Amino acid sequence: MPTAELNKEQILIDDGKDSVVIVKALADIPGGRTLDVSGVDADVKVIRAGHILVQDKATKAVSPLGVTENEYDTLDEGKSYYGVLKASVLKKDPRAAIMTIGQVNAAASPYPVTDEIKAGLPNIQFLF
Repeated sequence: MPTAELNKEQILIDDGKDSVVIVKALADIPGGRTLDVSGVDADVKVIRAGHILVQDKATKAVSPLGVTENEYDTLDEGKSYYGVLKASVLKKDPRAAIMTIGQVNAAASPYPVTDEIKAGLPNIQFLF
């Protein structure tokens, strides 16, 4: 007899910061993008709203900027800053809404935003 698992793994996607990290979204990528999460650590289940996204210049793949010891990595050669994740997504379902112009509450961002990131995303104002 066929069976089904009725107790699905539950993952909290919204940690309470989704509603405050994006202060004002003035423009985004129409239809969003599916993120390349191959470089995300295996223990990460959720990519949080406010995460900085980058694009590979050759393949055009969009991915979350790497993180080491709770800080964003520097930008790898061949990549450029692309935008900010508007809402948290599951790593196993990385369909992302991406803001390209607007305001971000930097205090609610998942990791500290560096001056390099601010310069790479001139249409996004990082507040607080």
